[in-house]
Amino acid sequence: MKIAVFSTNQYDEDFLSQYNTGHQITFFKVSLSEESAVLAAGFEAICIFVNDVLNKQILDKLQQSGLKLVVLRCAGFNNVDVQYAEQLQIPVLRVPAYSPEAVAEHAMALILTLNRKTHKAYNRVREGNFSLEKLMGINLNQRKVAVIGTGNIGQAFCRILKGFGCQIKAHDPFPSLEMQELGVKYGTLHETLKDVDIITLHCPLTADTQYLINEQRLKLVKPGAMLINTSRGGLIDTKAVILALKSGGIGSLGLDVYEQESDFFFHDFSESIIQDEQLSQLISFPNVLITGHQGFLTQEALTEIAKVTFGNIDAFQTGSPLVNRIVKEGS
Repeated sequence: MKIAVFSTNQYDEDFLSQYNTGHQITFFKVSLSEESAVLAAGFEAICIFVNDVLNKQILDKLQQSGLKLVVLRCAGFNNVDVQYAEQLQIPVLRVPAYSPEAVAEHAMALILTLNRKTHKAYNRVREGNFSLEKLMGINLNQRKVAVIGTGNIGQAFCRILKGFGCQIKAHDPFPSLEMQELGVKYGTLHETLKDVDIITLHCPLTADTQYLINEQRLKLVKPGAMLINTSRGGLIDTKAVILALKSGGIGSLGLDVYEQESDFFFHDFSESIIQDEQLSQLISFPNVLITGHQGFLTQEALTEIAKVTFGNIDAFQTGSPLVNRIVKEGS
């Protein structure tokens, strides 16, 4: 098939080229948008990522130019109008579980870095400053951690926490028996957020989870607790979180995602002024650590993404069952 691949970096090109199963692929560094959609004209399939936009208007344009298939090289699909794609009889396929451990391990890396302040210690030592002042952390052993969402990534994270000896509370509409056997205690969101030292988000972004962490729910949180989000930026009301950081309601914040990340993430703005007041403010806080959506960035994850992506394309081309097809109610 003739495939247009959007939002590519060199690592995307390397892994997708290595595992290409004989398709004609063209890489575009730009994200898919109403302006860039013209680049996909004449392609049978498009391959997109987390910050590409595929709305009704773009789908109409691309269908008219021959689009037959949409493949996501990620698990989330809140950026795609799946229901309208179904109406156009354009299947949308994803990579549902490329490497849960990759994202789970990155979440733990954020926790460890914020807690033991290794990023600050690193910079100090490079300047010849070996002082330990203001570098004190806490033991994670026996600390209470709230895991919101126990799908593949959330479960991988719970297993990591178990190794640290943490007490794990969780909230998920579909509790996992395996996690319960591991000692994870499920409860309502209200119960799970209360009296914990760390809160970490591992749920999809839907209409129900938009601003899951908002002003009202932040009032439930133990003062000084750590908040981690490696899932989707829209799970957090950024304005409310900034106010909680200023008041001490949240002690520290670790993000690998940001609500308006599509304007900045995956690009170099080191020589520019960031035109986003909330992001600039967060970056300036000493108790905030932000990474640019790199949780998925491991060799294992990129290998699985490439293999499953081409497996999805091959299944469509050969008429095989589309096991990774996204179907929404009402489609």
